[in-house]
Amino acid sequence: MKTKPKCSIIIRTFNEERWISKCLSAIYEQTYKNFEIIIVDNLSKDKTISRTKEFNIEKIVEIKDYLPGKALNLGIRESKGDYIVMISSHCIPVDKFWLENLVNSLEEDRDYAGVYGRQEPMSFSSASTKRDLMLVFGLDPKIQTKDGFFHNANSIIKKEIWNKHPFDEETTNIEDRLWGQEMIQNNLKLKYEPDASVYHYHGIHQEGNESRLSNIVKIIHEKGKDFKVGKIDIDQLKIFCIIPVRKLTKTLFGKRQLNFTLDHSSTSKYIEKTFVSSSDKDLLSYVKGLGFNVVKRSKDLDGESVSTDTVLKDALEKIESEYGIPDLIVYLEETFPFRDADLIDKMILSIIDKGNDSIIASFREPGLIFHEQSIEDFQLVDSGNVPRKFKENNYIAIKGICCVTHPESIREGSLLGKDVGLFHVDNLLSRIEVRDNFDPEKHFNPK
Repeated sequence: MKTKPKCSIIIRTFNEERWISKCLSAIYEQTYKNFEIIIVDNLSKDKTISRTKEFNIEKIVEIKDYLPGKALNLGIRESKGDYIVMISSHCIPVDKFWLENLVNSLEEDRDYAGVYGRQEPMSFSSASTKRDLMLVFGLDPKIQTKDGFFHNANSIIKKEIWNKHPFDEETTNIEDRLWGQEMIQNNLKLKYEPDASVYHYHGIHQEGNESRLSNIVKIIHEKGKDFKVGKIDIDQLKIFCIIPVRKLTKTLFGKRQLNFTLDHSSTSKYIEKTFVSSSDKDLLSYVKGLGFNVVKRSKDLDGESVSTDTVLKDALEKIESEYGIPDLIVYLEETFPFRDADLIDKMILSIIDKGNDSIIASFREPGLIFHEQSIEDFQLVDSGNVPRKFKENNYIAIKGICCVTHPESIREGSLLGKDVGLFHVDNLLSRIEVRDNFDPEKHFNPK
């Protein structure tokens, strides 16, 4: 009788006292008996290792600086098997045919580099875990020739393949996905085998842990050569700029202060039309003469109690009635003449890339921040006079420098939508606001 290939079962552990005995008990009940078990333990502080010693474990290997691929490679280097089986320490084989089904499936085709099995939730798994496992791990087997998805919570690979293609030892997550992608690129196949199933209580998405999810996506972007994301074509967008102004302002360094902001808008590669909103006839005439568009507003909207949101909503209604519906609105104030010329386009690209409702220019504020509780009663509201590197990040956002937003927010009565991104501005000169009581020529050209 032909001897069945030996399987080396690699189990990575860290404080798995609750689960490891259940996992090992189910493995030793398998119909397929030619296997060894190698534990790779990340210095568990509970009774994990004591539990493993209740079983006939071939070898226990310690790893201090844990990385998933590094831990697997460490265990595999100690193995003697023809096939490498990987199972999570908190996974439990569903039945006694789990290992046999993995081996049989791998041997169906010489071009199979690896096979991964089904994962089913526990009765007490969260609703999100149950949903994820049921959606990802279905009942039909699947042969993958393009899709590199692979999952080492329950899988088997050929040792001879691993010798040429070990797991990535630097990545912090999805070493299995990266390995699977490498197999596809080498014209090998992967297989999903639902008959080799395990129970897995926490699922594959770590209960939606945002930090871990973000890190996984970052790895996929950097190393996932077959991973693509959709991008909005900026050339297809209609982008308008609105500049609200009350009156024709003073001359600054030889030209009208408003002209600085108009120049910034006109040099943008993406702004299609620029509109100045005002009730001042002379100002509107001046702007028209420069070749820009104007929106005449009622003098009722010039009052100090009237919000910017109200002025913008009025301007947008008039603009849309004549020029159509824009995709983005760039809001600028002429009191900030020293913004960087390329700031506007950088912020437009940022909102398109990140998908925010709005994005606003901002500065990190390392100084002390006080809130006036009442007249002459100030309350410190930050961490106080501590070294900068230990201080929390407080940001001051200044909409007048630049704010890019979606028109639906303005129609609803607010410049800013719900999801607001802060765009960090490095040039402190951009922060200088020039109003009637400030003369920059006096400060920049002292006599």
